Amino acid sequence: MGITSSSVRRRRAGSAVAGSVLALLLAAAGTPALAATDGSAGRSGAGSEPAHGATGIPLGISRLAQGPGRSVAITIDDGPDPRWTPQVLEVLRQNHVKATFCMIGTKAQKYPELVREVAAEGHQLCDHSVDHDVTMDHKPVDYQRRQILDGKAMIEKAVPGVAVNYYRAPGGAFTPDSRAIAAASGMRPLGWSVDPKDWSRPGLSAIVAALEGKLPAQPTVLFHDGGGDRSETVAALKQYLPWLAGQGYGFTFPARTAP
Repeated sequence: MGITSSSVRRRRAGSAVAGSVLALLLAAAGTPALAATDGSAGRSGAGSEPAHGATGIPLGISRLAQGPGRSVAITIDDGPDPRWTPQVLEVLRQNHVKATFCMIGTKAQKYPELVREVAAEGHQLCDHSVDHDVTMDHKPVDYQRRQILDGKAMIEKAVPGVAVNYYRAPGGAFTPDSRAIAAASGMRPLGWSVDPKDWSRPGLSAIVAALEGKLPAQPTVLFHDGGGDRSETVAALKQYLPWLAGQGYGFTFPARTAP
């Protein structure tokens, strides 16, 4: 998801766009024309929408880890950040965990060496838009397209030849259009199923309590390495990753091609 300390998380409906204009815009991007609004950012594959984009990537929002039920996907949002990303990487390294880093395009452009370090250590890359506009679901489709595709291009420029396999909307504010644009460019729309709200700095005990509660099957867990002071996140990861391993969980990436 990813949200800055000055932002408020929300999953809101997208803006209405005339059907004929939408069809032309999506056709230009090689994406199927979909309904202009998303009644819920958490809902995917509703109504008569096609299940997959032209690339075969599902249009639905992925919330599951790959693999069997005792698998968990760790995702890290809002970086890269020169202070916190190296600390997060060190904790992941110590626990032999590979994660998915959802990067903001302008930050990837500013700190390309951190993008390269993340990729070199075997973590997955995720496009988190150009500049983390949590209101982009209320903007025209062409604006959404630029935020998605330009963000992806900024990340790719830092690490030529490395795939950006996921797209996570800022604040989880997906629309059918943004999901279709992402899928058409080979990126699975990526959500989450466990949110400890570390972005709000509720205190280490609150984060850990939220994380160690009842986990859904194949959880995708949300953390942040950008957007503010992430010392609580680093401390929580130091406790949580060994705890997960002790519970018999294996670490993997979010589901990309199914379901």
